[in-house]
Order: sequence, then C-alpha cells, then structure tokens
Amino acid sequence: MILSDLLERLFKGEPRAIARAITRVEGGSDDAAAIMKEVFPRSGRALIIGITGSPGAGKSSLVDKLAMHYRENGEKIGIICVDPSSPFSGGAILGDRIRMQTLGLDKNVFIRSMATRGNLGGLSRATVDAVAILDAAGFDKVIVETVGVGQDEVEIVKAADVSVVVLVPGMGDDIQAIKAGIMEIGDVFVINKADREGVLRTEKELEALLNLAHRPDFWNPPIIKTIATESKGIGELSAAIEDYHGFQEKADSSLERRTAIAKWRLLELLRERLLADILKKDGTNEKIEELSLKLAKKEFDPYSAVEEILK
Repeated sequence: MILSDLLERLFKGEPRAIARAITRVEGGSDDAAAIMKEVFPRSGRALIIGITGSPGAGKSSLVDKLAMHYRENGEKIGIICVDPSSPFSGGAILGDRIRMQTLGLDKNVFIRSMATRGNLGGLSRATVDAVAILDAAGFDKVIVETVGVGQDEVEIVKAADVSVVVLVPGMGDDIQAIKAGIMEIGDVFVINKADREGVLRTEKELEALLNLAHRPDFWNPPIIKTIATESKGIGELSAAIEDYHGFQEKADSSLERRTAIAKWRLLELLRERLLADILKKDGTNEKIEELSLKLAKKEFDPYSAVEEILK
C-alpha cells in the first residue's frame, strides 16, 4: 500500500490501515520513521491508561470490563496487550486474548497484541509508537496492558497518562510491590478478586505503604476494590482514572512528566538508531558471530569484545 494512501486511511480510523501501520513500525520497516513523522503531530488527544500488576491478578478481565464500560459511553477504545515473547522466536504468547473475544467483534474496539522482544520493562519499544498511531486514528482511550513481571513494570509510566496497578488478596503482592518500585508509579491501585478472603488485610497494608511513599505531585492514590468477572467496581475505577487525569491537567508537574517521557523516548530512539547503524556496517555481523563464539568458549570477555566492535 502506498504510504500516503495508508496514512489517509489511518487518520480515518480504518482498522486494516491501523494494523498495517503498527506492523510496519513494529517491524522497523523503511517507512516506519516516515509514518511516525506524520502521526506525531496528530497525537496527544487520547487518554492513555497503563494497567500493570503481577501474573494472575486478573488484568485481562479488568481491561475487558473497563473497555466495555467505555464502549457503553460511546467511546472508541484501543487496547494494546504487551505479551512476554519467546526469547528464541520473538513471537508473543497470546493466551490472554482469547478472553477478549466479545470485544474483538466490536468495530469501535481495536485490540493488538505485541511482543516485548526481550525488553525488560514489559513494554516493547514499538508500544509507544503503536499508542501514538491509535491516538492519531481517533481513539478516545488507549489501554496498555503489560506483562505481569513485577520487577520491571515501572516502564509503563513512560507511556501512560494514568497508571493502574492491579493487586490481588493473599498473593504476597504487598512485598512484591515495594520491591518493584510500583508504589511510586501507581496513580490508582486496584484490589481485584475482592470476593476473596484477605481483602481487608491487603487494603490496610497498601494504605500503610502508600503513607510511606511520598509523591512529588502530592496526589493520594485511591484504592479501588473490584471483582472484574462480575463487573463490580468498574464504574468506580473509571471515575478514579478520570479524577487523576483531571488532577494531572491542573498540576504544574504534568509538563515535567511529559518532558521526562519525551527525553526517555528520544534516548530510546537514539540508542536504537546508533545500534542499527553499527550493525549495518560491513563485517560487523561476522565480527559479532566470531566474538560470541570466543565468549562462549571463555577465550574473551564481553567488555573487550564491545571495545573491539566499536573500533
């Protein structure tokens, strides 16, 4: 498809054009930069919601019900699910998407699974670009659900306007949350599966931890109890997301946050571009293969190998 035609259809919100644009950007095709140059000025209108938390916390069910809630209000919803990718094939494991089949039939909902491709943050490099594409295509809300790896979920904050951290009672999540630095990034906390025992204890521990965490913007993150499978607490969650978004728009720190995100994005792209330029040089791949073999045989150390490549 010709680029101008693709972009025209993308800005009209055509699902096939959106999918193709995301595929090109994710695959790093030759026109990926050209697509993003056109997309960028049109982005910034959608509300980006990041949903993160440990495996088994019910993030997919929560995303499903939250998206349905927004659809009932007549909004267009984009969903990006970042899946752990196979370290060997690079493909995403798409098990969670089976639960979103009802939403998948709605023409005003766009669901895309992306592989982390080895990025520790649970956010693939292309996720931020995919969010911008959905934003430019006229979606009102874009929900990004990340891999529940716990320790590195902090990355989600770099792409989202509002970060929702999902916990469940009785899984030792409280300790995990401190370790992961999630306490600092959560704008809204959700205790899902609130029909289980231990909810009160989890809530009290979470409140105690939040009292210890000092946020620069002085926002006091609310704790919402939900039972996603029964659609309970979804309205309250939606209201809490809107509250934080409204608070953020009035706060002076929102420009600081956007500047920090922009700087991170710039460094990410720079890193990627410099690495790509080095790998394109003649003989580099052969050199890497040769040095990898030496490293495997312990004949060489990785630090000297990097110096060797840079020379």
